[in-house]
Amino acid sequence: MAAKKTATSSATAIPGSGGATPARSSTPTPATMTAKASKSSGSSPNDMVQKVIKYYINTTGPRTNLIDVFLVFLVVNGAVQFLYCIIAGNYPFNAFLAGFCATVGQFVLTASLRIQTQEANKNDFPSVSPERAFADYVVCSLILHFFCVNFIN
Repeated sequence: MAAKKTATSSATAIPGSGGATPARSSTPTPATMTAKASKSSGSSPNDMVQKVIKYYINTTGPRTNLIDVFLVFLVVNGAVQFLYCIIAGNYPFNAFLAGFCATVGQFVLTASLRIQTQEANKNDFPSVSPERAFADYVVCSLILHFFCVNFIN
């Protein structure tokens, strides 16, 4: 008895072709899914970046913007210090370590201040007012810089 052809067969006979050819699958491949998703959303990476920037500007207050600008400055400052250490050398190694640790420590303290003063996080820090968070930030910054200046020698 000959084997029966089932509907789930992966090959179909095309008349006049002399054999079986693979049937076209109706399930999309990952490449076609990605292409369809990018066409359907109509967003290029540049458009997405512009949307993120627009959303950030519309939803973020001026205090948080100022903190974010300072965070970017600290990242650039740390990168410049590190590149200088690589290019020019690190002869006064204590000075490099003190400066770099001060930059990283100030970044951590500033990120903590941003988290505590953001309106969306009011439920996470109910007993911390923005004034108290800023006072803690100033005191911790003074302690951090005191240790860094003493580390320089």
